[in-house]
Amino acid sequence: MVDTLIFSLIVGASVGFAAGYLGSIMVLEKMALVGDAMSHVALPGLAIGVLFHFNPLLGGFIFLFVSAILIWHLGRVTKLSFETLVGAAFTLALAVGILLFKDLDTLEAALFGDIAQVDLWSAIAAIGISIAVVLLTRLIYRKIVLSLISEELAISKGISVAKTNLLYLLLVSATVAIGIQITGTLLVGFLVVTPAAAARMVSGNLSRYLALSAVIGATSAISGVLLSGYFNILPGPLVVISGVVIFIGMIIIRWRKKMNT
Repeated sequence: MVDTLIFSLIVGASVGFAAGYLGSIMVLEKMALVGDAMSHVALPGLAIGVLFHFNPLLGGFIFLFVSAILIWHLGRVTKLSFETLVGAAFTLALAVGILLFKDLDTLEAALFGDIAQVDLWSAIAAIGISIAVVLLTRLIYRKIVLSLISEELAISKGISVAKTNLLYLLLVSATVAIGIQITGTLLVGFLVVTPAAAARMVSGNLSRYLALSAVIGATSAISGVLLSGYFNILPGPLVVISGVVIFIGMIIIRWRKKMNT
């Protein structure tokens, strides 16, 4: 149990850090619902893994990546926004996933996370994927910000907006996939939205905003996992509660700053 808790803390810290860092783009682009909706898309993949007796996380990972590519392609063909396409996909995926799960206990773990399933290999994978997500996000960050300001300007600078958006969606998918173990499909979207929203409350520049988003994400996940181990309940809701407490704290800090100016 001690080893499982340690591995869960490693996964939580890695996922929270990467999710917070990546989520800062979502808040800037006002695409917060994309991260939340993408998390539900993994549910059918998890269910297929359970039904055919292979690692459910692998099924969720594959399903997320395929869905991200399809959504990106449909966005180019139909010119619909990512929010519209992901919103349509997530409701379908949620319905199909729930129908495929026959065991309610397994469904509950998929929806809300289960640290009992976290092992050494999960921790290693989380560290590796999280490092890759942070480095690749850092690589495309300014490209995405520039395309947000003006897509035409970004294209004139030689930026392939379409390819950058695809990489961005794949990074979201990877982050969601590894975060499912801790928060489950229903709540993992929280980690790519709320930490960044909290950081934006008190950040005066972009560099501080990036760093604080990542730190708040990691802190939320670690706190939730520790509380989960202490109370012996599913970690997902506790990660959310921890993050919301931090978010409220940031609101109070900002309010006090305004009162003192």
